[in-house]
Amino acid sequence: MRLYSLLAAAKINLYLEIIGDRPDGFHELVMVMQSVDLADRVTVRSLGPETIRIRCDHPEVPTDGSNLAYRAAALLVEEFPNIMAKYGGVEITIEKHIPVGAGLAGGSANAAAVLVGLDLLWDLGLTQLELQTLGARLGSDVPFSLVGGTAIATGRGEQLDFLYGLDGLWVLLAKYRQLSVSTPWAYQGYRQQFSHTYVSDDVSRQARQARVRSGAMVTALGRQDGHQIGQALQNDLENVVLPAYPQVDRLRQVMAEMGGLGTLMSGSGPTVFTLAATLEEAETLKHQVSERLADTDLELWVARFTPTGVRLMD
Repeated sequence: MRLYSLLAAAKINLYLEIIGDRPDGFHELVMVMQSVDLADRVTVRSLGPETIRIRCDHPEVPTDGSNLAYRAAALLVEEFPNIMAKYGGVEITIEKHIPVGAGLAGGSANAAAVLVGLDLLWDLGLTQLELQTLGARLGSDVPFSLVGGTAIATGRGEQLDFLYGLDGLWVLLAKYRQLSVSTPWAYQGYRQQFSHTYVSDDVSRQARQARVRSGAMVTALGRQDGHQIGQALQNDLENVVLPAYPQVDRLRQVMAEMGGLGTLMSGSGPTVFTLAATLEEAETLKHQVSERLADTDLELWVARFTPTGVRLMD
């Protein structure tokens, strides 16, 4: 029985700017995304029956066709109709470490790991570009989750320009276990409140994208300057999520008060993170936040920037 085990890294948004609407109904975005080594373990194992089976140790993760990992396998079966007749089915086992509903692209990371794992298990020989193209059909974050590291993402998030990132930084991540934020709700709320700021022509859209490429965040990353990276953090969705979720707003305020290089909500939330220069600083921040917000529902993780997304385990 053949199997492959892979690590699928979470991601945070160091920068998220909403530029306008797209004809496909999504938003035109400019983001700077960063992988961190908080990772799920995904194992793909050959099965005799021609079927796709999902197993997961987290009760909130679906194991049917709605799971993005399942959809990744189904997409490959659709693209290669005779593949199961040749190799049989697949059992996908997900060991969750990335929190569910946290805005850390855990589902996308799992789907990316399945694409890589099945490419190996079924001897498909797909290129990285072909995997990213397939990933974009599953979700905006999947292409980035495949490669990881540091990247500027444009379009709806699937068009990537990879940067030389700073993998020596650490991050404290915090999320209330029972709290989740709907990503569609967050973007729809932003549209309702701020659509008057949207650009609608290609020239203005390209100018906004170019501004980010030459802006403070990309400059700070190029200089490998953690302090400047912390000062350049931005997330437009905070304008919608924080007023509607006082608990997240309070968490962000407390974490910012504790110090570090900079604090931000990741994606559509509800995870909040603080950057730190060293492991010791990150652990100290974790202890301080835990004492300040003594809540058994609050989960805290320390992770490090990583230059990889999906990684094959030995």
